[in-house]
Amino acid sequence: MRLEPKPAPSLAVLLLFPLGAIVATLVFTSLLVLAAGASPFSVLYLVARGAVGSQFAALETLTRATPLIFTGLAVAVAFRAKLWNIGAEAQLYVGAVVTVVLGTGALPLPSVLLLPVIAVSAMAAGALLLLGPALLKTRFGVDEVVTTLLLNFIVLLFVSMLLEGPLKDPTGLGWPQSSKVIADAQLPRIIRGKRLHYGFVLALIASVAIWVVMKKTVLGYEMRAVGHNPEAARFAGIPVNPVLMKTAMLSGGLAALAGFSEVAGLKGNLTLDLSPGYGYSGIVVAMLAMLNPLGVVLSAIFVAGIFVGADAMSRSAGVPSYIADVMTATALLTMVTAILLTRFRIKWR
Repeated sequence: MRLEPKPAPSLAVLLLFPLGAIVATLVFTSLLVLAAGASPFSVLYLVARGAVGSQFAALETLTRATPLIFTGLAVAVAFRAKLWNIGAEAQLYVGAVVTVVLGTGALPLPSVLLLPVIAVSAMAAGALLLLGPALLKTRFGVDEVVTTLLLNFIVLLFVSMLLEGPLKDPTGLGWPQSSKVIADAQLPRIIRGKRLHYGFVLALIASVAIWVVMKKTVLGYEMRAVGHNPEAARFAGIPVNPVLMKTAMLSGGLAALAGFSEVAGLKGNLTLDLSPGYGYSGIVVAMLAMLNPLGVVLSAIFVAGIFVGADAMSRSAGVPSYIADVMTATALLTMVTAILLTRFRIKWR
């Protein structure tokens, strides 16, 4: 068996293969639900109802989707240039740390200026964090999968140290958490009394902006060229290493915005469990969207709906909520297979 490249796939193929991946995910999940002694149809119905069955459920899904959009965009940008950023979790926490440091009164600015300054500073911190692995890759050939993955653990330990030391809330009764950001450093809620905040609007704006960058600018063309074939891109006069540096900074900055939005828009302070794995889930989101920035929005809402709906389903059907993790992991595997089959055909001999 060997793989042969296909000619440019048609629009029907590009749509049918991802749809087939979703169907395969649902079939596999249904078998697991049957093994657990429940009805697949009732479980899937409960998941859907828990995700979008009411205003509260729909808003919770969008709230959970907000950081996933940012991390999904970060991964999509990096992967498009074949810069394998597995460290979005670390960049998220660095963005959260900067948000807390600057948002607890360190900058005497009005809200209309304070929030943009904090957001840009968080992006700069995330960009610098990913710049290190990118430099190691371009200068010394160090595998960025290893360096970015290990940075996740390093940054989490660093955050833990900060929460037990300089950033520890003196009024937190000993809990490892930071002080609350001031009111001027908080993103307002879209609907009063609900958790959905304007970080979701910022995520939508970011997805459109990244789509424009990827499709309509020289940098986007260079990123795609480097991702397809770096040697051919270098032969054509494209500066491969500088393009990878720019890609790293953009990707790290986007992931840091996830930390900014979670602290400034939702939690109000920093804790070690700020992210339940949004950086890793961003990989699933980006792959489900086939690295399309606009598709990342729909993919993030889909993944968020699975997690929110699974929590509600677990209470009603008695099926463990870990089925959501199985669904997202299976969706990633089937989508990778679908992408492979859109580009290559299997030749038996």
